[in-house]
Amino acid sequence: MDGTAPTGLLDRRSTAWILALLALFLFSITNLPWQLGDYDQAKQAFTSLEMVRDGDWFYQRTPNEFVATKPPAVGWVSAAIYELCRSWDLAWRLPSLLAAVLLMMLLARFAHRAYGPTAALLAAAACAFNLMTPRLATLVRTDMPLALVIFLLGVTIWERIRERQSWDSSAQGRVFLLLTLSMLIKGPIVFAFLLPGVVLFQLRGKKFRQNATAWFGFWPWLLALAVFALWTVGGILFVHGFFDQVVLREFAGRFDGETHRAQPIYFYFPHLLHKFAPWSLLVIGLAIARCRGTKVREAWRGMSPETYWLLCWSLGGLIVMSVVPSKRVDRIFPVVPPLCLLLAAQYAEAWRDQFVRIRAQRWCTVAVCFAGMFTFAYSVWKVHEGLQKPDELVPFAEAVRKEAALRRWQYEVMRGRDERLLVYLRRSRYIGPETAADDWTAGKLDAIVVPNDQVPRMLHDLPGSVPARIDFTGMRQSPVVKYIVLKKSAPALGEIERENRSRLAAFHR
Repeated sequence: MDGTAPTGLLDRRSTAWILALLALFLFSITNLPWQLGDYDQAKQAFTSLEMVRDGDWFYQRTPNEFVATKPPAVGWVSAAIYELCRSWDLAWRLPSLLAAVLLMMLLARFAHRAYGPTAALLAAAACAFNLMTPRLATLVRTDMPLALVIFLLGVTIWERIRERQSWDSSAQGRVFLLLTLSMLIKGPIVFAFLLPGVVLFQLRGKKFRQNATAWFGFWPWLLALAVFALWTVGGILFVHGFFDQVVLREFAGRFDGETHRAQPIYFYFPHLLHKFAPWSLLVIGLAIARCRGTKVREAWRGMSPETYWLLCWSLGGLIVMSVVPSKRVDRIFPVVPPLCLLLAAQYAEAWRDQFVRIRAQRWCTVAVCFAGMFTFAYSVWKVHEGLQKPDELVPFAEAVRKEAALRRWQYEVMRGRDERLLVYLRRSRYIGPETAADDWTAGKLDAIVVPNDQVPRMLHDLPGSVPARIDFTGMRQSPVVKYIVLKKSAPALGEIERENRSRLAAFHR
């Protein structure tokens, strides 16, 4: 359906540009100041850091030396970005940010092609202005890249259904590549978001009496699963602890309700209504208005195949993820893009009824204005909250790195309670007390970051060590200083230098 003549706020091109710029602004700022202290961001950031520093490209560990539970695809992207810009902050955040922007643009493009410019604006606005997308847009996590790839899979099926095209080998090959990429991002969770919708659509597909099918064959599924299985078997064979920590705890543990925190089956539905509001309410409202004056069965039968696929795609993923005992709100985000496209389809269908058309225009205009203002207020509040509660380890780590670069220190970090400190200090391994003492004596270490409860012991084990006076701000406001930097005192440095010279002279003799 093509758009109607410009009659309101949503039909203006200036509105689209303003909303696009606002969305990009909110995506960029919502997680400021960029910190790694929540949502397991330190674990994801550590994977790419370990790739670059240690060359572990296929299997990584967490800062606390457990096996990393996610496949390495997003880590590869971050490592590549780091090689280009030499900034870890950008390398860790850009994959999610670029995925969010691309997702919004693709939604607008596909909706515009099928339903017109106003429907495209609604789809993009619904994707951008909610309580989930701006938050995930710069988190150091895999949720946003995964949502982008799953959307590309679902929209490929949608286009085939809408254009009544059969699945040729080229289209199947593209689906296989996307399935493989999704599994290398977060494992076989793509099955939960896509396969139920395919099954639901096929069960009713014969009633459409048209050449519309969501099934693209067995081999893309099986071959993509084989690639993931190859990575899994390699981990089991060559990585100690992989089977227990990844296969049993991370994957199988999601279904037993004991390993991970279990939630009730209805957990996702109210959270989706809330965090996707007002768009969730608008989708329900337009569906009810569409059925006015007709029976529900008649409206159901009159639904187009492509709209029915969007319904199967979104509800299928929501239902299956609700059955899994282990739940967290951000995991349901991949159902948001098909809901955005479904909203665009509903708006296009509303123009067939004069009564529904008038209400749809009003409701959608109010929804866009409300969602834009509310999401802006939410982002500002998140930034304010982050500035009010800064991560005290950030200024400390920055000061240590600056001092080490200035004085050309060789320094290491001893294990503490904060796994993110290792990432902030750009180190890939902790050092043990015995190794630290040996390297200190051998002159391989100039400084070491020590948890405060181990300072007395290390002052004894590291001859000539003294607490370094590093100028930093932030942690002075904390009642407890968690870490101390021990460096070599000037006399100790002189003694080590004289000893090294004597050893060199003895060697020449």
